[in-house]
Amino acid sequence: MNRVNIYRSASKTQTSVSNRFIDEYMADANDAQLKIYLFLIRMMDANLPTSVSDIADKFNYPEKDVLRALMYWESRQLLDLDFDAAHNLSGIRVLSLDAACEPPRTPNRITPVLSFIRPASKMPDEKIQKPAYSPDELKRFKSSGEIEQLLMVAEQYVGRQLSRADMETILFVYDRLGFSSDLIDYLIQHCVERGKKDFRYIEKVALSWHEQGITSAQEAQKVSRKYDKVVYTIMKSLGKTSSPAPKELEYINKWTKEYGFLLDVIQEACDKTVMNTDTHRFAYADGILSKWYRAGVQHKADIAAADGAFKKQSAAPKADTRTAKNSFNHFKQNAYDFDSLEDNIISN
Repeated sequence: MNRVNIYRSASKTQTSVSNRFIDEYMADANDAQLKIYLFLIRMMDANLPTSVSDIADKFNYPEKDVLRALMYWESRQLLDLDFDAAHNLSGIRVLSLDAACEPPRTPNRITPVLSFIRPASKMPDEKIQKPAYSPDELKRFKSSGEIEQLLMVAEQYVGRQLSRADMETILFVYDRLGFSSDLIDYLIQHCVERGKKDFRYIEKVALSWHEQGITSAQEAQKVSRKYDKVVYTIMKSLGKTSSPAPKELEYINKWTKEYGFLLDVIQEACDKTVMNTDTHRFAYADGILSKWYRAGVQHKADIAAADGAFKKQSAAPKADTRTAKNSFNHFKQNAYDFDSLEDNIISN
C-alpha cells in the first residue's frame, strides 16, 4: 500500500507557551520584555521572519528598547543572538525550555551598533555593581550626539557643570541598567523636582526603578504619581501639609513596603492617631500598625477582630510582677503605665 500524505486543513491559529516560562520567568520580566518574547515565539511557531525594526513598529517601541529586551532574554538563556562582522543583529534563535534539550551556548559578547548598551550578564537576584569606567569609555560615551544633548540637559537640571563622577553615574544608568536617554532625562528631572541634585541619590532611584522593571519615562511617571499620591495622602491623614522628612518617609516605606498595608488600613491608623495625640504622630501610628501587622491584619475588615482580641488580652488578669525592695528600688520610679498606653492605642 502506498504511503499516505496527511495535510492540515487550516493554518495554525494558536501559539503554545511553556509552563516553565510562566512559572519561572514571567514574573521577573517587564511589559516590553514579555510582549517581545511572546511575539517571537508566535513568529517562530508560524515559521515567519521578523526583525528589530518590525518588532519596533509592531509595538511602537524605539529599536534600542527592542534590542535591550532581546538581550535581557539572552541573559536569561531563552534566546541566542547572532551578530555579523559589523555588529549588526543578524539572527535570533528561540531556545527550548525543555530540560532534556542541550544547554544553550554562552552568548558571544558583542556590543551592537544600535546602542552603547552592553548586554547584561547578571541574574535577576544579583546586585548590579557600578564599574570604574576608563577615560576612553567616557570619551566614547560622550561622543554620541544623543548623549551630548542629554549631558547638556542634565547640567541645566542640576544648575552646574557635571563632574566626572556625575557622568560615570549617567553612563552606569545608561550602560548597565539599560535606561534610554528619555528615561534618564525624566529620572534627573524627577529627582531635581524633589530637591535632590546629588547623583548618588539619582543612582539609588535609578536602581529602584530598574528593580521594578521600569523601561520608559511613561512607566516611571505612572509609578511616581502613584507613590506621591500614597505619601501625600498619609501625610494629610496625619495633619501634615509639608513634604515628608526622611524619618517620616522611613515610616511610610515601612508601612507600605515592609508591612504591605493597603492605603485604607494606614488611613484608619492615622485617624486613630489624630484623635489621640497632637505630637509624635508617626511613632504613635507606627505602634498601631505594628500591632496590626503582628496580628495578621491585611484588610480594613480585619481591624475590628484584631482590636477585639487585644481588648480581651488587656482585660485578662495580669501576674503580680512586683519585686522585693533592694538598693535600686529606693530610687523614685517613673509612674508610666505602658500597658495602659498600649491599650489606648488600640481602643481609640
